[in-house]
Amino acid sequence: MTDHQTSLPPGRLYSACDPADFPFQTTAELADIGIAVGQERALDALRFGLGMGREGFNLFALGPPGAGKATVVREVVAREAEHRPAPDDWCYVHNFAEPSKPKALRLPAGLGRRFAEDVARTLEELVGAIPAAFEGEEYRARVEEIEEEAKERESHAIEELRREAARQHIALIETPTGFAFAPIDPKDEVFSPDRFRQLPEGEQQEIQENIAHLHQQLTKLLRQFPAWRREAKHKLKALNREIAGFAIGHPMEELRADYAAVEPVAAHLDLMRRELIDHADDFFPKAEGGGGMAAVLLGQGQGHQGHQGQRANPWQRYAVNLLVDHGGERNAPIVCENLPTQANLIGRVEYQALMGALITDFTMIKAGALHRANGGYLILDARKLLMQPYAWESLKRTLETGDIRIEPLERTLGFLSTATLEPEPIPLDIKVILTGDRALYYLLSLYDPEFRELFKVAADFEETMDRDAGGHALYARLIGSLARRNGLKPLERDAVIRVVEWSARRVEDSEKLSTHWRGLDDLLKEADYWAGQRNQAAIAREDVQTAIDQQIRRSDRIRERIYEAIRRETLFIDTEGGVVGQINGLSVISLNGFAFGQPARITATTRLGAGKVVDIERETALGGAFHSKGVMILSAFLAARYAPGQPLALAASLVFEQSYGLVDGDSASLAELCAILSSLAELPIQQRFAVTGSVNQQGRVQPIGGVNEKIEGFFDICRESGLSGQQGVIIPAANIKHLMLRRDVVDAVAAGRFQVHAVSSVDQALALLMGREAGARDAAGRFPADSVNGRVERRLLEWADIRRRLAQSGQSEQGGGDGHG
Repeated sequence: MTDHQTSLPPGRLYSACDPADFPFQTTAELADIGIAVGQERALDALRFGLGMGREGFNLFALGPPGAGKATVVREVVAREAEHRPAPDDWCYVHNFAEPSKPKALRLPAGLGRRFAEDVARTLEELVGAIPAAFEGEEYRARVEEIEEEAKERESHAIEELRREAARQHIALIETPTGFAFAPIDPKDEVFSPDRFRQLPEGEQQEIQENIAHLHQQLTKLLRQFPAWRREAKHKLKALNREIAGFAIGHPMEELRADYAAVEPVAAHLDLMRRELIDHADDFFPKAEGGGGMAAVLLGQGQGHQGHQGQRANPWQRYAVNLLVDHGGERNAPIVCENLPTQANLIGRVEYQALMGALITDFTMIKAGALHRANGGYLILDARKLLMQPYAWESLKRTLETGDIRIEPLERTLGFLSTATLEPEPIPLDIKVILTGDRALYYLLSLYDPEFRELFKVAADFEETMDRDAGGHALYARLIGSLARRNGLKPLERDAVIRVVEWSARRVEDSEKLSTHWRGLDDLLKEADYWAGQRNQAAIAREDVQTAIDQQIRRSDRIRERIYEAIRRETLFIDTEGGVVGQINGLSVISLNGFAFGQPARITATTRLGAGKVVDIERETALGGAFHSKGVMILSAFLAARYAPGQPLALAASLVFEQSYGLVDGDSASLAELCAILSSLAELPIQQRFAVTGSVNQQGRVQPIGGVNEKIEGFFDICRESGLSGQQGVIIPAANIKHLMLRRDVVDAVAAGRFQVHAVSSVDQALALLMGREAGARDAAGRFPADSVNGRVERRLLEWADIRRRLAQSGQSEQGGGDGHG
């Protein structure tokens, strides 16, 4: 295998766009398009989930951050919402039977606010009408009549008793402590005690008996007075109800007539009318009032002063708390809750501190996102939701029960000792859409058994879309749409082409384009800035390139320090000469979205042993599981190829030199294998090459990630020391379709100053690295003697023979010792 056979031409290192795919001058000529480009699977899932009316078919939009999930979901939901009418309004009103359990009233959209305002106006009218009715001459006359009648009844009864006593020559005398009887003479003069004692004993006894009888009648009469007074009070109360009913009747009848079609509202107004009549005195002026009716009834507790006024107003309980108002809306609501706390989701009951106590009533019930989205759609960020205590459990419970039940978190946890409300639950009709990354979706599916029952539809967003003529056309329209949406300058055709090529590089695939819209959006904004710096009316290719370069410049400090350390020979990397058991591997470092390649020296040593390959990185806990797996695979390859019929008499060690952090991934396994084979064959590896790729047990080279960054990383190091034209990188052939190299690398290859080789097997890599054929087995099963594989096999056979002789010698010595025994 020669260098020429594996060398890649410049045309395969970068897939440029065909200008014919972009038949326009600027994006101003292109029609707008939504950002859901390339997301057909996710769109189908969204439409299905939004259209499915069964329980549990809520949605989870999953995909990488920045893929535009939330934006696409809002666009699709907005289109679906156009086909659904605005839902009903909801109000809370006082429960006259159980004040701690406010009642929920449902009214057609727009009627809720009108109802609250009508009730407020009616009550404000009654504030003046009721006291006025009780101040009228007719009411006063009737009250006086009832009072006089009651007084006259008592006076008449007392007078009758007085006359009867007088007939018996006994006087009924009123004293400060009550009534008393005393005998009188014919001149109506009361007997003095001395005079009474002078009377005959029989007459005295008769008088005492008469007085006792009269006293019994008086006692009986006095016992009737409370009943007569209660009767008078009942008459007065009936009069008050009659007057109150007259004052309240017409306004309440008009109010009820307006809402007779809404049965629950009409029933509440009937209860309200009876309560108003029974408690009409609440509307009488008090010595200390508490604010105006309009503030109380229409303000709905807006602010601290409003609450203080409400607490002082006894007619507060007749007001209406408009919880959700859909007046003026034509379509189903769409709510995006950015802070999904438990209270923000299911609503809350607020409290007012008054005289050292916390008080509340139904007007202090506040709606949550579920209330506002009821009858429509609620969009939540799954990560934010799960970060809020008890929010996830509250949402699940609400979806399972099918109603919104406001329960303070403090009460659930037992922290609230004051009295609170239990508002009547509100029936739930909603479609919930969660957005989040895939890891979160699969973790919830695995660990939360209720999750799959409640979120049955997964809308999985793609990270890439196909790069072809059709894809180019859609991407160009998308670029134009984003520019217009953000108020940016239009892009020239060459600028669009550069953005498309950048997008392919971003996903490390020349046949795909990125659907990471956040990154694209940021690039366009930065390009617009640089075009503005040049006072240009449109964004040119050089503006896009400047934006790309500046993004890298802001993030490449660490890369510069590492390359500087290599240039100053603090980190050892050779780019010429040959060394046995030493090779240039390639790794990728990713920091805050910026990735760059870092060459790393890998060394291997071999010796006689028991077939073990020691991974020093793993032994020192600096190697990850994937790296350890790669080392085990190359161990299996060595045994299968070179020692299929005998023990592998090898002890080898591998290490990344000057590596002080975690090493993971199997992309260095090809380089590690070549270093071991170099040590076994005692053939130097040409240091002008750097190698990346993983191997399987059959010696096939497999693709790896970060191929562009790895090539560019070694190119930058070689350029620092001077490009000789012999330096290059060996990559897996399966990675060719991923190549979108920087322009300076492509130009260097075109000028013959750098090389990129693609191999599909270990033998191809060995031939390049060691300058001789790897060698294949002949018909007799032998490798050519001076080939790489021949030298390796010969060395391993020698070690196997030595190990066999040592084993036999050890057995012989053990046997001789036994004989002497």
